[in-house]
Amino acid sequence: MKYAIIIPVRNGGEIWKECVEAIKTQKKLTPYIYIINSNSSDDTIDIASKLTKEIISINESDFNHGGTRNFGVTLIEDLVDIIIFLTQDAILCSNTSIEDIISSFSDPDVFAAYGRQLPHKDANPIARHARNFSYGTKSFISSLEQKKTLGLKTVFLSNSFAAYRVSKFKELSGFPENTILCEDMFLASKGVLAGYKIAYVANSTVFHSHNYSPIDEFNRYFDIGVFHHNENWIRQTFGGAGGEGKKFIISELKYLLINAPLWIPRAIVTNLFKIIGYKLGCSNNLIPFFLKKRISMHKAYWKKNHTDY
Repeated sequence: MKYAIIIPVRNGGEIWKECVEAIKTQKKLTPYIYIINSNSSDDTIDIASKLTKEIISINESDFNHGGTRNFGVTLIEDLVDIIIFLTQDAILCSNTSIEDIISSFSDPDVFAAYGRQLPHKDANPIARHARNFSYGTKSFISSLEQKKTLGLKTVFLSNSFAAYRVSKFKELSGFPENTILCEDMFLASKGVLAGYKIAYVANSTVFHSHNYSPIDEFNRYFDIGVFHHNENWIRQTFGGAGGEGKKFIISELKYLLINAPLWIPRAIVTNLFKIIGYKLGCSNNLIPFFLKKRISMHKAYWKKNHTDY
């Protein structure tokens, strides 16, 4: 199957260099690699030019997690069978990471797949546990049949490293054109409800993690709450994340108790900020506009969607 790689970038920095070098090592590397650059002011474009000539520049104000990726697909959709999305800070771990994720599409009912994310070498204990908890060592297939056992995790998917069958992507009309984030979960939900499957490919790996501060997590989870408020049908169909959240907190405390006990107070504060941020996001319609744009991680979303910015 022919495939393309699409990567949105902006001021990628040193880690972007590592991302590019890792892509260049892949077996059977595709000639179809598209970089969508949003007003980078560093050497992001120079680095990208070592990988591909297909570098498309857009204004930072025009970037959207869903719409920008949809635009990328339109550039190549008639030439390939599979579209692979990466982020600028996701580093492929082996020279078969791409080959391994594509192999999951041998099942004709699989419309999307995502790989295992491992923590970066500089990941702090909280970030390290988060990746180990969310991305296990065993591959599996999720479908509507697993809804009762997996709940919201049935439609978990991450565009930091994910692949989509182009024919199904087009059939499902792609990502939402204007979303604050979670465009991947949106499309995953539509695909599963249409009777298709999602593959988690544990042997297809990337390094990808964030050392977020408690405030960063508050901002991020506020945005997640906004998404779930806007797309409430997903929670109504697959359930909320409360049960998984409790499992995460218990697992994190056990992990830190053994590996990094001094990080436990930080973890408690971080989880509290996550909960508060998420609940505020879910009720963002009750919050003054000036405050929403202040506490959101993705401030451009509010500028694009509100005339009184």
